[in-house]
Amino acid sequence: MRESKSVEIPEGLDNERIDSALARILGLSRSVIVKLLDSDEVNLGHKVLGKSDKVLSGQIITVLMPEPPSGIAIPPTPLEDLTIVYQDTDLVIVNKPVGCAAHPSPGWTGPTVVGALVAAGIPLSPSGPAERQGIVQRLDVGTSGLMMVAKTEAAYLKLKDMFRNREIKKIYHALAQGHLEPAVGTIDAPIDRHPKEDYKMAVISEGKPSITHYEVIEYYRSVSLLKVELETGRTHQIRVHMSAIRHPLVGDMTYGADPNLAAEIGVKRPWLHAQALEFSHPISGLPISVSAPYPGDLTDSLSRLSDAVLP
Repeated sequence: MRESKSVEIPEGLDNERIDSALARILGLSRSVIVKLLDSDEVNLGHKVLGKSDKVLSGQIITVLMPEPPSGIAIPPTPLEDLTIVYQDTDLVIVNKPVGCAAHPSPGWTGPTVVGALVAAGIPLSPSGPAERQGIVQRLDVGTSGLMMVAKTEAAYLKLKDMFRNREIKKIYHALAQGHLEPAVGTIDAPIDRHPKEDYKMAVISEGKPSITHYEVIEYYRSVSLLKVELETGRTHQIRVHMSAIRHPLVGDMTYGADPNLAAEIGVKRPWLHAQALEFSHPISGLPISVSAPYPGDLTDSLSRLSDAVLP
């Protein structure tokens, strides 16, 4: 039986699109929220809301929740390619392979990080939606690299605050088309959902503040290997910002990359890797710094590039 649920919009989501706001509040994927909106199952009082509507803090939104999934919330999905980089009693950091989602979601039948941890017998924080237990950050299915998961409720709550307050340093390596000039720079451009293509994000004047810092590690012929640090954490932020300055990530055809260049060096996904995390432990306060090597597909693509020219 489907449950009707009422939620109050917090101040932090004021003027947010309703599909985005409800996805964050209810722990459902945006695609599920959109289906509920399209089915007239989201209401503000007697008014039926649509996916382009924006919410205001203090509003009470009523949602007819989807049928709960049958069986266990997190099916075990053993994954040999997922390696544990750091672990203690409070948290675990994994090196996520490409093709693995952070957590289960409607329509996704592949492996997940939480499923792999469950299969390995690693306990997860009970906080958060059932299918996202322990999740304090996410990486796209097509992005490899470091991802942190909380094992205790205390660590979960503290880490969520630390990410929100930008107390965790997240460093990515990316391969962008062309040569970025200057070699060190900052992209400060607001990001929001693309106005015409829901599956994409875009630089939009009324979007959320978004700041990306980059530094060229090495110039290759026709491409630049970058160290990228996020000051904010918007969906697709690096991909959108690099595309906005006309240096899309190699292999990222969604945001304008050259498919011929990607094919030439064997890249079949956006060339992006979460390379390092630096932070103070959420419980002990001790400094933690971890890094992850490139996976085979990214290493192979670099080996195909020749005539490296130092910046």
